[in-house]
Amino acid sequence: MSDTSEVPGQQPGKPVLLDVLDPSTDGTSEVVSVATESDDVLQVVEESLTVTKLRVSTGGMRIGTRTEVVQAVAEAELDRYRVEVTRVPVGRVVVEAPKARAEGDTTIVPVMEERLVVVKQLFLVEEVHIRHVLESHAVREAVTLRRQHAVVERLNRQGTASADEATPEEGAAFAAEGGHHGSTG
Repeated sequence: MSDTSEVPGQQPGKPVLLDVLDPSTDGTSEVVSVATESDDVLQVVEESLTVTKLRVSTGGMRIGTRTEVVQAVAEAELDRYRVEVTRVPVGRVVVEAPKARAEGDTTIVPVMEERLVVVKQLFLVEEVHIRHVLESHAVREAVTLRRQHAVVERLNRQGTASADEATPEEGAAFAAEGGHHGSTG
């Protein structure tokens, strides 16, 4: 690219250097000095810097779970409800049959029979006293519990693994990231 126009303040016939901005195909621009009316050309070139990033795997992790079986003792207070029946002989004549009644934690149910005498009488033979008793006793039972621990295998650049047991912080971070099993790179 050349320009033969005269520059003010220059003597005619002398070569003139003009700086021209030359766009290149890679998106950068170069400043090129072009001499007019002369075969001698002095080019000034400007270099530009382009930075790129390359992702390189330096290792990875493989995470799984390990289940262990632990024996534990379960304790509880259990209640058993039972009924005690006591027969209490009464042996007296009554005019009418008494009704069943409750006295404290005992229910009394009258048992009647008719006896033939010259005169028919109602005779109270016995009462059945039913007392309600609540008993408590401790029970110990061996039970099997399962507990899981996270196992973290750190993979180095060569792909070999070393197993570590995950700390509670790593386990929480693992769960927060979605908890995927397998290796990452």
